Amino acid sequence: MVLPHALALGLPHTTTTRHPRAGSGPCHARKQGRITQNRRMSMSDPTVVFVGIGAIGLPMATQLVSAGYAVTGVDPLPAAHERAEAAGVRAVSRFSEAPKSEFVVVMVATPAQLEALVTEALAVDVTGQRWIVMSTVGPEAVREQGARLQVAGAVVVDVPVTGGVARARTGELTLFASGPATDIEAARPVLDRLGTVQAVGDALGDGQAIKVVNQHLCSVHIVAAAEALALASTLGLDKEKVLSLVERGAAGSWMLSDRGPRMLRGTDVDVTSTINIFVKDSGLVYEAARAAGAQTPLLDVARARYQQAADAGLSTRDDSRVIETYEHPQ
Repeated sequence: MVLPHALALGLPHTTTTRHPRAGSGPCHARKQGRITQNRRMSMSDPTVVFVGIGAIGLPMATQLVSAGYAVTGVDPLPAAHERAEAAGVRAVSRFSEAPKSEFVVVMVATPAQLEALVTEALAVDVTGQRWIVMSTVGPEAVREQGARLQVAGAVVVDVPVTGGVARARTGELTLFASGPATDIEAARPVLDRLGTVQAVGDALGDGQAIKVVNQHLCSVHIVAAAEALALASTLGLDKEKVLSLVERGAAGSWMLSDRGPRMLRGTDVDVTSTINIFVKDSGLVYEAARAAGAQTPLLDVARARYQQAADAGLSTRDDSRVIETYEHPQ
């Protein structure tokens, strides 16, 4: 959500030796243009309540703060507040403690958390607020909770994201935006600072449906990478060398290059996405597929691996630790 606070006006340089009077000329024009532009931006900067300032939510909120927007984070965890404060994001524990804002960005983890948030929000006035649901919660959850908000007078768009923590930090996420085109356009002051908007449908839930397909592939690719690296070890090969070789060829994938190095670092590797997230996401894919009558045998195998990792005590570890289900089979 980074706003360019010093826009170049594109005025040509001059080579004349004539001395302009004080307060005139290209440099003065540029300075005045910047002041006028900055004042205009300051007057129009949106206010944002950002619900869910965890591993991916906090860097997203930080992008908005860096743009000069007034952002209040909401998260019940004290540790999240400490990280937010260090990143320059003001944080409160409950939605009801946050100031009224133009935008509400939602990055909670589960459908149940979304429902609880909406229930709390409906106890106050949401009339005219623009809600941007960016969580991965499945089509039905966003439709149900979006309808509750709309009845109360809020505007809702469905915009799940992909790209992980690395791209959240740089404002380069991919955003699967769905809802009325005018509502998506009105949300662009926020969305454009977080990544690239891909309009995928006119109805709430269309973005979530795309994200279901995305998470099917992510779920399978992570487990495939873990299985392949475990196979390399069993064959007596150096896993790090194998990774560096195969990721450059036809077997390479974004997940292999991103998660593969973390699979080599051990249980205590920094967490960017937990096993629990993929227990949840693979479950959402499974439920959506069954509701549509689709077969997903590869997803089902991957889902079982994430559950096995969770059952082994790895639920809050990085999702790359699914490799341990191969290193320490039950």
